[in-house]
Amino acid sequence: MLNQGGVMSVDNMATKIEELNLEEEFIVGFEEEESKSKILQMDANEKEEFEVSAKSLDATQLYLGEIGFSPLLTAEEEVLYSRRTLRGDEVARRRMIESNLRLVVKISRRYSNRGLALLDLIEEGNLGLIRAVEKFDPERGFRFSTYATWWIRQTIERALMNQTRTIRLPIHVVKELNVYLRTARELSQKLDYEPTAEEIAIQLDKSVDDVSKVLRLNERVSSVDMPISSHGEKALLDIIPDTNNADPGVFTQDSDIKDSLIQWLNELNSKQKEVLARRFGLLGYEPSTLEEVGREINLTRERVRQIQVEGLRRLREILVRQGLNMENLFNVEDE
Repeated sequence: MLNQGGVMSVDNMATKIEELNLEEEFIVGFEEEESKSKILQMDANEKEEFEVSAKSLDATQLYLGEIGFSPLLTAEEEVLYSRRTLRGDEVARRRMIESNLRLVVKISRRYSNRGLALLDLIEEGNLGLIRAVEKFDPERGFRFSTYATWWIRQTIERALMNQTRTIRLPIHVVKELNVYLRTARELSQKLDYEPTAEEIAIQLDKSVDDVSKVLRLNERVSSVDMPISSHGEKALLDIIPDTNNADPGVFTQDSDIKDSLIQWLNELNSKQKEVLARRFGLLGYEPSTLEEVGREINLTRERVRQIQVEGLRRLREILVRQGLNMENLFNVEDE
């Protein structure tokens, strides 16, 4: 929806968008605020100066400056152009759209820092504005800005849910989540801290489990390749610990203990050495039970246990001589 200059134009706005259900509350008072604001009127010289300096502005500034040329409509003009739009007058339709682009910007700013750039939010809001222009009935007696706010918010919120999520949520879930998030923001302003799921549940008369379940859907999925600094030197993956690999210090310590154990085992007799090696997975053996060791060396389970006790006692004496403690070296359980 951006032309070559990076600016959205009304001509390029899509006019075919899916039907949206009007289920949000009316937002009143916008027209009063707009009527109080001064309309920027630019003569030919001012407009020429704007076009000359436009090259130094970014796309957002350029767009905001461009829509400032369109004056707001009075209540009578709204009724006139709306009636002509319903009869298929393209010029009237265009005038209705251009005169309300600032309304889209005002609403879009409320959704900043939610995952989409401001221009993208404005683009989505413009789709809602177009739809509102096409469906507005001036005979019902309310201002167009009140009616259009519905559609603008709907399209922006739907875009946020669809375009900023790795996993797309059903529309009815999105609406429910929006209610919870809106309530959370309201409570946050009142309490001066982030409300808990329990506080939100009380406010909405919902169960805590339901609120917690829906709020978890708002969690974002981050790529492990996402840069964690503005320079992009490190990614998230670089700082996530590998739970499958031991800490280098622990690995070195375990390796030293293993080498020392082999030396200490060599000071035992052959039977004690073999039983302890088979029982605790040393010297290339897999850890085994007393019964398994007995079958492998043709001894009873009780005899293997006795040899193990003798070997551990002898090994403890060796460690004591070297000023070491054998606790936690072997995990011996009664079997």
